[in-house]
Amino acid sequence: MNKTFKTEDLIAANSAALAHFQSVANTALAAVESLAALNLGFARESLENSSKNTHAALGAKTPQEVAALQAKAIQPAAENLATYTRTVYEISTGAAKEIADLIKGQFDQLNQAAQEAALNAAKASPFGADVALAAVKQAVAAGNTAYENFNKASKQATEMAEANIAKATEAAVRTTKAK
Repeated sequence: MNKTFKTEDLIAANSAALAHFQSVANTALAAVESLAALNLGFARESLENSSKNTHAALGAKTPQEVAALQAKAIQPAAENLATYTRTVYEISTGAAKEIADLIKGQFDQLNQAAQEAALNAAKASPFGADVALAAVKQAVAAGNTAYENFNKASKQATEMAEANIAKATEAAVRTTKAK
């Protein structure tokens, strides 16, 4: 029994691929929108704080008062920058994780389809095709292993980056508080 590839199958595969692409694109656009809103909010807040600090400095009567005002302004600015940086990282990694999950789902579907196609081909093939089927199964298994290793390495790199960002943010805030 030889199964031929039908036009309906091709249309369904293309529709699924388009829906998958649209999901990835929507996720990326949502992240860009979030980053744009964050950037505008941070710029607005920075401008307001800068203006407030400048007005306060203009009202200072001695250089010591100006220096004290500047020192007082450093900590909130550093904390705002740390919060901004952390939020950028959270938005970016959240979008990357969501896209990776979408891609993994697509990969799993393609993997399943490849295995089913190999099995169907083996059923319809003449004697001796089991060697080709074994080669296909081995290639699929090798691809799965490579993909799992890549995911594991990516997760480890992400965890290390998150830990480093948290430590750097904490150190920056502590340093400004100490001054």
